[in-house]
Amino acid sequence: MTSSVRALVFDVNETLSDLNGLGPRLEEVGASPGLVAEWFAGVLRDGFALTAAGGYAEFTQVAAERLRVMLEERLDHTRDAHTDAQYVVEGIPGLPTHDDVCEGIRELYEAGLPLFAMTNGSAASAETFLRGAGLLDRFRAVLSVEEPRVWKPARAAYQYAAHRMGYKVQELMMVSVHPWDIDGARRAGLSTAWLRRAAPAYPEFLGVPDLIVQALPHLAALLPRQE
Repeated sequence: MTSSVRALVFDVNETLSDLNGLGPRLEEVGASPGLVAEWFAGVLRDGFALTAAGGYAEFTQVAAERLRVMLEERLDHTRDAHTDAQYVVEGIPGLPTHDDVCEGIRELYEAGLPLFAMTNGSAASAETFLRGAGLLDRFRAVLSVEEPRVWKPARAAYQYAAHRMGYKVQELMMVSVHPWDIDGARRAGLSTAWLRRAAPAYPEFLGVPDLIVQALPHLAALLPRQE
């Protein structure tokens, strides 16, 4: 399916940004940096559940509330957990990139492929993150689920992105570190590239990605150059 790819769509949180960068803020509020993975998994679970039930809440709201609950339940928090959770979540736009991101985006941009971002977070937050990384000008547009009000991996989120970009879904390739994102995009009709990084394996019950790469710079060599 890669021969039909005319543009790439990138997930943002953990695909481009490194959420472990929130570790210092967690320490400042008396929590362990090791909470990041469990907290983010809970954010996704709650956001997905809302979408499945026909509801919607913005990423920052879900993220802050999930962390507030964790701070109060796990740490016998004596501080203002609501304020502390908000403080940690406010660090998301300033996160660092993963080590392979800047080189990978540069190579894909130079290959002539239009690049887009599609996030379950806010477009403003993603734009601030990309600007801070020096990457915003590489992307044609930064899209968010804020407008369709359904979180990825709902089919409608990918269809919305394709419509806004002006492409057919089969002309797009979703690039993500998340197997659930790959499966959702595949079911919506997009080609997919799973960014494996340190993941041990891909879940067998999810749709198989078209491409698997260990690091983002490897992807450019597998896609046709655009003249």
